[in-house]
Amino acid sequence: MPLITRFALPVILTILAAGGCKRSAPANVAASVNNRAITYAEVDKQYQLQFASAGEKQSDDQVLIQKLEILRSLIDNEIMLQRAEKLGLMAVDADVEAKFNELKAPYTQEEFQKQLTARKMTVDDLKSQLRRDLSVQKLFNKEITSQISITDKDVADFYSSNRASFNLAEPQVHLAQILVTPAPDPNVRNLKNDKAQNDEQARKKTEMLVARVRQGEDFGMLAQNFSEDPNSAPNGGDLGFVPESALEKANVELRKLIVNLAPGQTASVRTPEGYRILKVISKEPSGQRELNDPRVQQTIRDTLLNRKDQLLKAAYYEMARNEAKVVNYLAMGIAQTKDEKKKK
Repeated sequence: MPLITRFALPVILTILAAGGCKRSAPANVAASVNNRAITYAEVDKQYQLQFASAGEKQSDDQVLIQKLEILRSLIDNEIMLQRAEKLGLMAVDADVEAKFNELKAPYTQEEFQKQLTARKMTVDDLKSQLRRDLSVQKLFNKEITSQISITDKDVADFYSSNRASFNLAEPQVHLAQILVTPAPDPNVRNLKNDKAQNDEQARKKTEMLVARVRQGEDFGMLAQNFSEDPNSAPNGGDLGFVPESALEKANVELRKLIVNLAPGQTASVRTPEGYRILKVISKEPSGQRELNDPRVQQTIRDTLLNRKDQLLKAAYYEMARNEAKVVNYLAMGIAQTKDEKKKK
């Protein structure tokens, strides 16, 4: 399915579902999820955070496309939050404070305040967002991740099919990435269809994604949705094992960043192609890895778990959308305006 069709279809379905009855939109309500409102103020706040910049002025149509996508994301988040609420999985104050202190720990008070100011957030805003994110994580852990079972046979079969990939001729680094490019190129896309139009927008988008990773959001899901690398994005940004010799060919900043990152850590860097958010999954010495190596088994289990987790989350989102009562007033307003112009 073409990307523009895949993007437009949920909006069109929402409009048709709300169709026949010409209801008037409640004041300042962009959408409702099971009769709970998402306001235009929330959409505008996210738009300012993600897209507003001092760069090239966007057309009205571009702004509306971006706001529709932001609203779609807010709708999805609200659907998941309501499910977490219904199942009694909402994060408690202790969860929020623990995560807040974890995020704050690497910075001085002044540095942390600068981070908040750059994201146009207050402490209360951040804690509110953390509560929502942690609640949705609890939901996914209970409904999806905890239900996944990787058997010894699954591991053995994967190793048998991919044995050569565990024979490392030289030390290698297992990497994942999210690529954000700055140029307005119609041939460069991502699943969210929120392409940055200039360097300032790309930088802000990268900072936003780095912050979401540090808040505990799943790197693979963010890569699937936002990365503009068509080869790695469908696999959650996984680049596989990169030999040390290949790193020597990389630019100095990129090589230095990867060398200094420990397994599990992430960081961003500006490269000629754009901004890259890199995650080091593991660092491996040379030689053949056998199936009885605990690292091999763990790598395979992590790979299989991540694949199933991404698939089941995608299916869970679709199922939850089907069951929710969603009215997208922003989309309805855009469609009605188009119809009124036709009549004139």
